[in-house]
Amino acid sequence: MVAAPVSNRLPRTGVATLLAGLDTPGEIQLPDGSIVAVGSGEPVYRVVFHSKRALNTPMTEIGIGQAYLEGEIEVQGDFCALLDARQKLPDKVPLRQKFQFVYDFLRTSSKMNAKVVGDHYGLGDDFYLTFLDKRFRFYTHGLFKTPEDTIEEASERKLETMFAALDLKPGMRLLDIGGGWGAVTQYCGERGVHVTTLTLTHDSARFIGRILELNDYPGEVFLQDFLLHTPEEPYDHVVNLGLIEHIPNYRRFASKMWEVLKPGGRMYLDASAAVEKFAVSSFTRDYIWGGTHTFMTLQDVLAEFLFHGFSILDVANETRDYELTMLEWAKRFEAAKDSIIAGWGEHNYRVFRLFLWGGTHAFKTNALQAYHVVAERTSSLGPRPSVPRRFKQFLGNLR
Repeated sequence: MVAAPVSNRLPRTGVATLLAGLDTPGEIQLPDGSIVAVGSGEPVYRVVFHSKRALNTPMTEIGIGQAYLEGEIEVQGDFCALLDARQKLPDKVPLRQKFQFVYDFLRTSSKMNAKVVGDHYGLGDDFYLTFLDKRFRFYTHGLFKTPEDTIEEASERKLETMFAALDLKPGMRLLDIGGGWGAVTQYCGERGVHVTTLTLTHDSARFIGRILELNDYPGEVFLQDFLLHTPEEPYDHVVNLGLIEHIPNYRRFASKMWEVLKPGGRMYLDASAAVEKFAVSSFTRDYIWGGTHTFMTLQDVLAEFLFHGFSILDVANETRDYELTMLEWAKRFEAAKDSIIAGWGEHNYRVFRLFLWGGTHAFKTNALQAYHVVAERTSSLGPRPSVPRRFKQFLGNLR
């Protein structure tokens, strides 16, 4: 079918009009089957609108996301190319979400965190293993030497980097917070490090337990919240990969980290990040991460660790690495489309397709960032000031 030029057949408002204004070459298929060309050049995508209602979808992230999930809109071809339109969309956070977030923040507890994490991972191991790296099964970014690296290579490089940064040796005791599918247990266990893993999901605990049992690695796994963990003796080092997004109370996090580490012990932390705390899209809150999940704000995390007696040894920007990781996840996920829909349904496929391509685009455009931080516990608890003390310091510094 020959594509017609953009015409007044499109509604004056709605997402179809927004797409028609993009520079990226593509096609819009209307409910009657006719096609409208967008941009100039060979089309790299086609958006199919199944009804007049779909054509008038509100121009908000949550509105378009819901229309896609409900099958009102189809996306064929290069999904990521379409996401440039995202920067032109207002993300109108529903009032119900605002109230829910405040309520969850005020009642944050181990039980609530476990539910939120369990809801996200409730699809089971096999679902995530359709797109994660096959060697270490990381659900966080790898480190790429070149864009041509596989995510298996990038995941191994990440573990090498972490191992060297913590200066790990055989016989040391390492705490792994949020163990996922056992990458740290596997890599460090092979090298004689005793790994204690904390996780909030039963599937993760079982998976890591099997790794320990089958390989006779030193270590154990506990179904426990980090903030409630009280070891018999402090650990030599701590690693937490993609974990702090679930603990937005950085003051409490840093205080607990001080408790579980020996003097001179190091912490290796990495996370997805944003400049503004709690700046999470309405789609993400409804369909990906509920509760008090928020992207890390680096400036606040560094401040709390400095206040709590830590020395900051290293900070590295890994935004490009997260972009490349999510790009590969998205490609692998789409390649497994038929088996995913057969096993988990069309709705779950659409949710995660949008999540993975949306994440790729967010890191590509610097809407999200990623960092790793290495900090060392000193022997001094640090000057964590109370509110009165801060006010006194403020008055004292006035000139």
